Amino acid sequence: MTLAFAAGLVLGIAFLAAGAAKVAAGPLWAQQAQAIGAPRASVAVVPPLEIVLGALLCTRVAPAVVAVMALALLAMFTTLIMVRLAQGKRPPCACFGSWSARPLGWRHLLRNGVLMALAVVVLIG
Repeated sequence: MTLAFAAGLVLGIAFLAAGAAKVAAGPLWAQQAQAIGAPRASVAVVPPLEIVLGALLCTRVAPAVVAVMALALLAMFTTLIMVRLAQGKRPPCACFGSWSARPLGWRHLLRNGVLMALAVVVLIG
């Protein structure tokens, strides 16, 4: 197993888990996402997008293209978290649906940094 394959698998599983948890959370996900400041139009799109990206990463379908898409999505999430933290706002993280009810913090940025690094490994692998 190559490093790029392993990174894609780990990242894919993270995206699948995040998307599935958001779907399972139902209306609570929408409330949490809006509390963080996610654009209303993105609330319905994010869970299925994460599931599709996760499945594609796990199955190695167009890994470089999917890694770029995952990297872009993670960059948007990270930017939103950084803005909220800079504003002193710490609503519950909606990153993994009901699994992640802890307030936003620097650990969320660290986690996203690790996930972004995995996407880069997939991209260059």
